[in-house]
Amino acid sequence: MSIPLTITKLLVANRGEIALRVMRTAREMDVATVAVFSDPDADAPFVRAADEAVRLPGASPADTYLRGDLVIAAALATGAQAIHPGYGFLSENAGFARDCAAAGLVFVGPTPEAIDAMGSKTAAKELMAAAGVPVLPGVVAGEDTDSGQDLVAEAERIGYPVLVKAAFGGGGRGMRIVRGPGEVQAAVDSARREAVSAFGDGTVFLERYVERPRHVEVQVVGDTHGTVVHLFERECSVQRRYQKVLEEAPSPAVDDELRARLGKAAVAAAQAIGYVGAGTVEFVLAPDGDFFFLEVNTRLQVEHPVTELVTGLDLVRVQLQVAEGLPLPPEVLDATVTGHAVEARLNAEDVPAGYLPVTGAVHRFVVPALPGVRVDTGVADGSVVGVHYDSMLAKVIAHGRTRDDACRRLARALAEAQVHGITTNRDLLVGVLREAGFRAGEIDTGYLERHPELTSPGRDPEVTALHAAAAVLADAAARRDGARVQAAVPSGWRNVPSADQVAVLQLGDDQLEVRYRRARDGWRIAVGDTRLAVDGVEVAPDRVVLTVAGVRRPCTVHRVGDDVFVDGAGASTAFTEVPRFPVPGSAAGEGSLLAPMPGTVVRLAVAEGDAVTAGQAVVVLEAMKMEHVVSAPADGTVAELRAAVGEAVDTGAVLAVVEATAEVAG
Repeated sequence: MSIPLTITKLLVANRGEIALRVMRTAREMDVATVAVFSDPDADAPFVRAADEAVRLPGASPADTYLRGDLVIAAALATGAQAIHPGYGFLSENAGFARDCAAAGLVFVGPTPEAIDAMGSKTAAKELMAAAGVPVLPGVVAGEDTDSGQDLVAEAERIGYPVLVKAAFGGGGRGMRIVRGPGEVQAAVDSARREAVSAFGDGTVFLERYVERPRHVEVQVVGDTHGTVVHLFERECSVQRRYQKVLEEAPSPAVDDELRARLGKAAVAAAQAIGYVGAGTVEFVLAPDGDFFFLEVNTRLQVEHPVTELVTGLDLVRVQLQVAEGLPLPPEVLDATVTGHAVEARLNAEDVPAGYLPVTGAVHRFVVPALPGVRVDTGVADGSVVGVHYDSMLAKVIAHGRTRDDACRRLARALAEAQVHGITTNRDLLVGVLREAGFRAGEIDTGYLERHPELTSPGRDPEVTALHAAAAVLADAAARRDGARVQAAVPSGWRNVPSADQVAVLQLGDDQLEVRYRRARDGWRIAVGDTRLAVDGVEVAPDRVVLTVAGVRRPCTVHRVGDDVFVDGAGASTAFTEVPRFPVPGSAAGEGSLLAPMPGTVVRLAVAEGDAVTAGQAVVVLEAMKMEHVVSAPADGTVAELRAAVGEAVDTGAVLAVVEATAEVAG
């Protein structure tokens, strides 16, 4: 009988929260850890947490985390016996898994053959159909399939609506919904471009699109002794741009009978490819209860914590035990579901602007330690979110006795979180968790499209006024206490004895004038046209308590330069103190099309001198692995193109100038 391998040193070939997550379990198992890091990640928390770290020179994923040769060299140089790929990057790269084996290293994941079998979604569907797993009808459109008529004919055979989908890849990239013949060719072309950029292969396929589907997936684990089991399902239907926003376990739409059928199909899918380790079989669930195979993710999933919380298992521990050659332990074989868990992906993105990814420095990151709440994050105070990697800052997960308990806990934890310095989707997450339809389990992949009010919730004017007053009063306290030198006093301030003191705060596109004065009969505070009925004020540089109409309203205040972050009354507001007079030349010219986020220009859809119509694509950017189209705001003529394909641009850069068509007087 062979003696199982004991892993004593593990290299984690990933970054951010998943690297920290793997290291946490490794440390509990007395396994030393090695990090690899790019230049932008040199001071990241996961690098500091590792026992050893090896630099991968460069910034882009292609130069660093996707360089399997450098990762393997780092493992050999540090004496690591195994490599855990996390998710993304090299986690589903069969060639890398083979290279690990050739170098004498253990790849903590499935066999290269299993990865190969699922690498092509089209081949995977054929394999699953042969194994008796339900699949949707579809057709492949390779990179050399150029006949628009052929594609339209195939789409009509499948039946509209159809989904155009990248054959190699995932995460929502390379996917388009087509509802009629006139949309087919453009959708295929766009999906191909995105697939080539993200995955290096432009093959796409057309597949029947199920209306109002749920996205339900099943966690599976297998060992090297031939045992495969499932660990129940997860609901992943709340999505934007085909990427998950909220996940939960178990699914509110799955009863015991359906759970048994889903689990049986998932195990059959895993057995068909000889699956080893932790993986996920994803299904689309129709409103009538029918389900169809989507794909197998041959890795740990982002949303694995919800399964861990309802089963009490540590899936990374299971992965490492399987990698050591051990059989699945009894707690896996006999797992049951206890309670309910919900996970929210906290992303650096501007939701009202169309979920645009944003970059910047994280000045403060604090999520309250509430009972039943878990935070998996790769950022801390001082972290910088750049353009090279995806926009997820953290996963915040809550476990409760019931689904309602878990939703309430998660909503409160997110509402009280302090995430300063960068725009996030926090308000969207809280809004979803508190929305009646979601709480009733009435969700599918089109949920967010049907609830536009959640993506642009607007600001409560009373809370805004409260926060603006707190920001200004805290600044006054800081100056009074000598906490800020005179040179740092914002130019927007005007202090005149016995008169209103005035500051101007920028909030989004709006400017707020805040006036206050302490008179003999009490405080007088006005924010714009709103006058606060203030009965009392308690002020410190980092905390302000305003008693308004007899109610004490505490706020915490955090200042970084001219930026002021105020938390209180169940909300968070970021202001910037601004001078009364703008810097000359700071505004872009009329007709300028500006970059909405940092990114790389991947396509110019027009040429100088072209006539364009409102909404027509002018420039296509790629940022954080997604395409973003910058369109003409009105009918007109392209006067200038200031961007070139391949050029990296910052937020606000002028990409093009479109001269609007002059209106002819009637």
